[in-house]
Amino acid sequence: MPKNDRLVKACRQEVVDRPPVWLMRQAGRYMSEYRAVRAQVPFLELCKTPKLAAEVTLQPYQHFGMDGVVIFSDILIPIEAMGMGLELSEKGPVLHNPIRDENRLSEIRVADPYKDTPFVLEVIQEVKKLINDEVPIIGFAGAPWTMASYMVEGGTTKNFIELKRLRYAKTQMLHTLLEKITETVSKYLVAQLEVGADLVQLFDTWAGELSRDDYRVFALPYLQKIVKHIRSHSNKPIILYTNGCAAILEDMVESGVDCLSIDWRIDLAEAKRRIAGKTAIQGNIDPCALLSPANELTSLVHANIAKFGGDPGLIVNLGHGILPPTPPESVRVFVEAVKSYQK
Repeated sequence: MPKNDRLVKACRQEVVDRPPVWLMRQAGRYMSEYRAVRAQVPFLELCKTPKLAAEVTLQPYQHFGMDGVVIFSDILIPIEAMGMGLELSEKGPVLHNPIRDENRLSEIRVADPYKDTPFVLEVIQEVKKLINDEVPIIGFAGAPWTMASYMVEGGTTKNFIELKRLRYAKTQMLHTLLEKITETVSKYLVAQLEVGADLVQLFDTWAGELSRDDYRVFALPYLQKIVKHIRSHSNKPIILYTNGCAAILEDMVESGVDCLSIDWRIDLAEAKRRIAGKTAIQGNIDPCALLSPANELTSLVHANIAKFGGDPGLIVNLGHGILPPTPPESVRVFVEAVKSYQK
């Protein structure tokens, strides 16, 4: 168990002396130290170079003292291992020859994390060695619906036209793709836990685009399969993040995860009421709040924590990743505001 185990305890809704704090996508362009490393290598090469990836993983922790470290990687890494050409840059991903027909789908395989993405596991091992169990290590993966969106669309999209074309015109083909992704992600997350991650997070960034009925058909069952697979190998905590989660919050609870990570579009007190203690909650401050003056940001953080009513099971976080224009000092203010909070 890490020396600072607030994060693990909060996921399990155990009493801690203060809420833990970490931020999604902690490493990034807002830090000059990250930009210096990034200038040396392309993004994808950085992800695949364990010593450099471990270095940028630890940069935010060394500067700001969060209660956990998030490994530096990208949710699309397993997709390349499944048989898709992948380019990653700060402008966004490009996936070559996206899946639009059965022939292309047949070329997609289930990836073996130990053979196909060993560098991700080596990053965790390197971080574990360097951090000396001071705080938990957080591994992660993309959830099936979100991964499918990139594999079918070939990159980021606003309308998900090609993915939803499959949903309506080639439903079984979409389910077959989701099954392959589910098996890949299940193995990928278990491997991360086996080599030293203390908890894992599933990012279902685009599931908020689904209607509630479609969420229960094309997202939830596959999340449940991943959780069941992880539980058969480990009892370490699992977090599920969904952007635009307000309409499907109760459905997310049914995934079986320990903690729901929510975005800023739903009030924290409302989310707590609707979840009714069935999971811990992580979130949910607007990332743009970190552009506020220091005193206003501190007040905002304290007010947000107060909405939880002092009960266990809160992890303070943003409702999405840190934005590149964020001043590093604002990250420090955010973290210190949580640490200074008095009930």
